[in-house]
Amino acid sequence: MTDIKLDKAGRNDADIISELARRIWNDHYLPIIGQDQVNYMLALMYSPAALHQQMEDGHVFFLVREKEKPVGYISLSTKESSRYFLHKFYIETNDQRKGIGTDVFHKTTALFPGMREMRLTVNRKNFKSVNFYFKLGFRIEEVKDFDIGGGYLMEDFIMVKYF
Repeated sequence: MTDIKLDKAGRNDADIISELARRIWNDHYLPIIGQDQVNYMLALMYSPAALHQQMEDGHVFFLVREKEKPVGYISLSTKESSRYFLHKFYIETNDQRKGIGTDVFHKTTALFPGMREMRLTVNRKNFKSVNFYFKLGFRIEEVKDFDIGGGYLMEDFIMVKYF
């Protein structure tokens, strides 16, 4: 176990999440989707206004803290009491490979004891994340492309884990 804590995030935390996203995405996604698409997706999904809207739409956000320092974030939602969708799960690049992600996943799922199923989407070329999700027990259910506007596609796997 790591020395991490999950803090439920609210509207006042949107700037922190937005800044974490900017750093993490620029580190992680440049070789996968390029700078133009990174910039587009950050503006689309990670502006404080976009984060506020996601919160209003029922996405539950948690800040991941190690020794009080924000090192990542996670968000999920549910439309049915036992079926959840993992929208976002990111840890700062320098804090990866320390067991934080695995610890965060288990702590998050423990907060929702009725959870029976979790789905997510992940870029098909994001091998590091795909392998992480395999390690957690997810499997690929479907291959799907999502048109996100601006001439960009999200070329994803839909992955699922049953509890």
